[in-house]
Amino acid sequence: MNQQNKPAATNPGPSRREALGLMGAGATLLGTAAMPHQAFAHDDAVLTEALVLRDPDIPAAGNPDGDINIVEWFDYNCPYCRKIAPEIAQVVQDDGKVRLVLKDWPILGEVSKITARMALAAKYQDKFLLAHEAMIGVSSRLTEARARELLAEKGIDMDRLNRDLTTNAKAIDAILARNHAQAEAFGFRGTPSFIVGKFRVPGILTMAEFEMVIKDARKAKASN
Repeated sequence: MNQQNKPAATNPGPSRREALGLMGAGATLLGTAAMPHQAFAHDDAVLTEALVLRDPDIPAAGNPDGDINIVEWFDYNCPYCRKIAPEIAQVVQDDGKVRLVLKDWPILGEVSKITARMALAAKYQDKFLLAHEAMIGVSSRLTEARARELLAEKGIDMDRLNRDLTTNAKAIDAILARNHAQAEAFGFRGTPSFIVGKFRVPGILTMAEFEMVIKDARKAKASN
């Protein structure tokens, strides 16, 4: 997991094994009763289920009517995000009932911020997912020039994208601010981080572990 630049003295997030244990205990369910107290040092409005799971300004992949949401906070220059992207896509495809919400969380420098804004600007052409796939699918660190080349190769109108970056700058920055506030409120320390159903997963999972968490999320949903 790629971490933000925070003091080493802060409490590190749980390991993958610990995260799975927490999920089994139901200790990381969304909602005021289960969230850690420090999450509410932020504006509570950013943690509503509507904004976390179904933010209308964020396009989603997978089944739009899926019974389980996977929400991922990611950075285009995070090597772990790039590595796990094909596995998440495969899990979503194989399951058929999962909706994947992709929340840009550019924490790894200026190029991360630029590429996140470019992806969100592409949504005004209905090409966010194309832009996302182009930039998350590379095997090496992105530069702005390389990102622009990748988007152009996918057929994205770069002149329009440049206009949309300017015209919709406030809306794009608001999305990024909302994503960041949510990630901090959940106590995420780096990318990638996930919500699966109503379970908090602060780290990388294997395909088998994702499948297990999805199964557990469905059981939790059925029991409510």
